[in-house]
Amino acid sequence: MKLFNSKLFLLFLGLLSNFLSIAQNNEYKIISDVPYYSQITIEQDGYIKERCLLNIYYPKNINNFPTIVWFHGGGLTGGETEIPFALKEKGFAVIGVNYRLSPKVKAPAYIEDAAAAVAWVFKNIKNYGGDTSLIFVAGYSAGGYITQMIGLDKAWLNNFNINANNIAGLISLSGQAITHFTIRQERGISGTQPIIDEFAPLYHVRKDAPPLVLITGDRELELLGRYEENAYLMRMMKISGHTKTKLYKLDGYDHGMTEPAFPLMIKEILKITEEIRGKQ
Repeated sequence: MKLFNSKLFLLFLGLLSNFLSIAQNNEYKIISDVPYYSQITIEQDGYIKERCLLNIYYPKNINNFPTIVWFHGGGLTGGETEIPFALKEKGFAVIGVNYRLSPKVKAPAYIEDAAAAVAWVFKNIKNYGGDTSLIFVAGYSAGGYITQMIGLDKAWLNNFNINANNIAGLISLSGQAITHFTIRQERGISGTQPIIDEFAPLYHVRKDAPPLVLITGDRELELLGRYEENAYLMRMMKISGHTKTKLYKLDGYDHGMTEPAFPLMIKEILKITEEIRGKQ
């Protein structure tokens, strides 16, 4: 049995190596500042016109590639669209999304923006060669919170006629699982006062959600109780009957834990991609 497993593992490594070799040798293109709201909405709101844009980074010669919709961090008060270097030349598209920020807007504007951007990807990624069954939503910190919100609370994507269950996977890097501290600040509530309401991913635990991957830094080095929030979310997802929730804790890393987190993220994306393709 050990010999059999070793052969399968070596075969997997060989296939992964071939996949990455093809991906890295492919030509990639980037298209910047694409609006994801309708023209009518853009014309009615100058801040939407300024902020609600996305960048598309995709392989030109690969068909039916996976796509990562990536939300930047910044506490819902800062940050700019980004295509993380660690996600480049891996055989999939990366869609970097900008969204409106507090205090210029208040909740739920930034969550609405995230849902609009993901809906745009579902409706348009085929035009660039992407597979709509392989759309992953991911983000870091505030972006991780947004990822959890629109993936677990189906109402946000329902507003754009998209079923959140069609997301291939949700990957949150150090995202909040309780109501975000900026939303609490907007209400005059201290960041040390935990709240779980409709703006908390934990409020929307459900067994039929897409695969959920949670990655945090060290429990003693992270912001406030960031690890514990995610650990509780994992536990409640499992209790609810969700069988595809994973939690990674990166010992020795604080909130800026993206460097070791990205390889884990890529591994999970490749694994889920193979599972979905195996069912098609």
